[in-house]
Amino acid sequence: MSLSVQLRPVQPDDEEQLAQIYASTRQQELAVTGWPQAQIDVFLRQQFTAQQRHYRTYYPDARHDLLLLEQAVIGRLYVERTSQRLHVIDISLLPDWRGRGIGGQLLAQLLAEADSRAQVTSIHVERHNPALRLYQRLGFQLCEDKGIYLMLERQPRG
Repeated sequence: MSLSVQLRPVQPDDEEQLAQIYASTRQQELAVTGWPQAQIDVFLRQQFTAQQRHYRTYYPDARHDLLLLEQAVIGRLYVERTSQRLHVIDISLLPDWRGRGIGGQLLAQLLAEADSRAQVTSIHVERHNPALRLYQRLGFQLCEDKGIYLMLERQPRG
């Protein structure tokens, strides 16, 4: 099933939604800490702020989009495009939208774009992220082991 997901450039007033998307990707991991929810919330806000600062510093020309389905925000997609590569900085879906093929659909579109330009596609992924299996199915291969993160690349096809 193909869903018609729309991309909308992130606006300054989207920060709270972006923070919620980020927090949704870390809830399961932090649930085992035993921390009170207030402490988890503070930690998640600090981590979100640090992540956003990192992305702006190291990927200043990247495109940051919200993912919309029938005007409802369902996730985010950050992509850096250079003359040599298409780098997926972040692709995150809210929990209710995971496992429905949306991430695979978006990645297939990005891979087709990279293939049409004969570009390598790259992505960082946490070693234990369930999406790693999807990336491998799509042809991504380990390029560099960075400890907690893996750098994956997919060579252009065509």
